[in-house]
Amino acid sequence: MSQSLLVINADGPETRVALVEDGYLGELYIERKRERGIAGNIYKGRVERVLPGMQAAFVNIGLEKSAYLHVSDVRGTPDDLKRLFSSESNRASDDDDEDGDAARVGGGARIEDLLKEGQEIVVQVTKEPISTKGARTTRYISLPGRHLVFMPTVDHIGISRRIASDKERRRLRDIVESMRPAGSGFIVRTVAENVSERELKADMEFLIKLWNEVVRRAEGGRCPSLIYNDLDLLLRTVRDLFTPDVEKLIIDSRPEFDRVKKFIAAFMPDFAGNIELYDGNDPIFDGFGIEIEIDRALERKVWLKSGGYLIVDEMEALTAIDVNTGRFVGKSSLEDTITKTNLEAAREVAEQLRIRSIGGMIVVDFIDMDRPHNRDKVTRAFNEHLRRTAPRRP
Repeated sequence: MSQSLLVINADGPETRVALVEDGYLGELYIERKRERGIAGNIYKGRVERVLPGMQAAFVNIGLEKSAYLHVSDVRGTPDDLKRLFSSESNRASDDDDEDGDAARVGGGARIEDLLKEGQEIVVQVTKEPISTKGARTTRYISLPGRHLVFMPTVDHIGISRRIASDKERRRLRDIVESMRPAGSGFIVRTVAENVSERELKADMEFLIKLWNEVVRRAEGGRCPSLIYNDLDLLLRTVRDLFTPDVEKLIIDSRPEFDRVKKFIAAFMPDFAGNIELYDGNDPIFDGFGIEIEIDRALERKVWLKSGGYLIVDEMEALTAIDVNTGRFVGKSSLEDTITKTNLEAAREVAEQLRIRSIGGMIVVDFIDMDRPHNRDKVTRAFNEHLRRTAPRRP
């Protein structure tokens, strides 16, 4: 089993989190303390415009630009916050879900039948505002905990597909079913596997109390206003990435170290002995060789060990990655040289997508190969590397 460390640089104007696996940088997350993102925040907003032609609405949530709300992110009927826990709507499909969205209801309804201009609604930000575009929002609220994700507006239970044991899946489903509020749902996260019933119920109780507080603020708060602020990067990291296969969490800020200790004592007491305050002479990322890895990862030209290289061009609409043989001349045939370069590139591209947190449309231009079995070999290798390097985004 690989040895993993969470190394956190929090003594400056930004928080940087590095997941180090077997001495190599696996994942990197950065958040400026004065420029925190708003994804995950919940707002009480007012519908400004309903656009039947786009099947979308624009919602004033108190930011510079109005938020975007597509019909697919609106409940099937106008929801009254006071009735969310007593909904008798038909239960959504019990098909198992990955950690994330569950089955949704109300398909086929039109935006003009669901929302009216001037209406006050509660929405959650799913995508940060960018350039001239406002934030994207949803009315399918989700509140992530340590082991579970609570979905107060969706009647559904989902179990992470990564939990393979049928017996364990039944146990987890029975625990959640026994105490979930009527009409609400939960996604059981991978980290919940083999967790005690007591811990799961404590997580559920915390999330339900948190939602009740959101409801209370929505009912009594002004419009527009922020009614729930998601955890910052540091605490999201502890919640989502500090798993049993992480040997230790090391942080270089005494105040943030104390804050992590309090969070762990409250929600993850079994991990209390696995956190450490960094006391090295060099900056923490230099001490663990991470700064060099970051510099390499953010360059447009990324060298492969063989002498080949990648060119990574990140644009607004897509990311293009070009594979080149470079200085690598091989030892036998041109086909063999190209195949070896592509196989090495397949691994490096997967790592680059993970480290840079690249999403959206991605085009990878591997070098042309003549033999079909070599093309299949590279395709299989690329798919396997993508599966292994899938990020656990905090």
